[in-house]
Amino acid sequence: MKVVFMGTPDFAVPVLEALCENHEVTAVVTQPDKPKGRGKKMLFPPVKEKALEKGIKVYQPEKIRDAEFVEMLKSMESDIFVVAAYGQILSQEVLDIPKYGCINVHASLLPKYRGAAPIQQCIIDGEKKTGITIMYMERSLDTGDMILKEECGIDDNETYESLHDKLAPIGARALIKAMELIEKGEVHAEKQDDSLSCYAHMIKRETGHINWSKSCEEIRNLIRGLNPVPAAYTIYNDENIKIFCAEKISDEKKDNAGEIISADKKKGFCVSCGDGILMITEVQGKGGKRMSAADYMRGHEIKLNTILL
Repeated sequence: MKVVFMGTPDFAVPVLEALCENHEVTAVVTQPDKPKGRGKKMLFPPVKEKALEKGIKVYQPEKIRDAEFVEMLKSMESDIFVVAAYGQILSQEVLDIPKYGCINVHASLLPKYRGAAPIQQCIIDGEKKTGITIMYMERSLDTGDMILKEECGIDDNETYESLHDKLAPIGARALIKAMELIEKGEVHAEKQDDSLSCYAHMIKRETGHINWSKSCEEIRNLIRGLNPVPAAYTIYNDENIKIFCAEKISDEKKDNAGEIISADKKKGFCVSCGDGILMITEVQGKGGKRMSAADYMRGHEIKLNTILL
């Protein structure tokens, strides 16, 4: 099939690669280049880099719904639009363009975790499994009929980064299976049960602010779900400390949630939570590098009985 692919971040790159191996990708649509770092150097989205490597024409409209760009999409005469973490909502006019419609590679087992951050949110919520859903797109966000699903387990030490890297190739494989069904006319699409849906809101910096009165499991899930970015954090002596790894070491409940109750210079420091004690083992101080808590404590004093905010 002739495919127009729409995607932006690293998650979408294996999907694009699989499409190039199995179909004719006539164009790639991705988000505009953005400045990054202290020098504000303009960086290409990962999908753009891969498309240029493969010699595919790249388009980067500020708004995909602009009339001029919609006409350009119509002129491409593609069979299908494939979307994977593109980052813009498609209008009904765009959805109606291709012969076989628009399909989306979504990183959850729909109808659970519709929205912008399904990978992070399923870890934050303590889920034990997730997966990929290939679905037809419609104007409402992630509500279209489902073509197929592929499950993936979530390990106890899974992080956003590790789960992202597991799901991306699964998404690529599932997409190719779905497109084979579409070509053969063998799709038996399943409607979503809206009563089972939940929404994974966009992750913001403040999402990572740790509430130490919550359970050890809830806090640890938050830390895992935001590792490596934007990272869970706490406030110590008026400065933010990012936390990347923590382990529950006790069910003993202390009076003051957030209190630093002990420090082991070889392992980390321990904090009282709502139902027990967590040992913090990997951190990043303001302006510093990510490191083990043991290394951090060699250059920074961790005062016992301090309450983390």
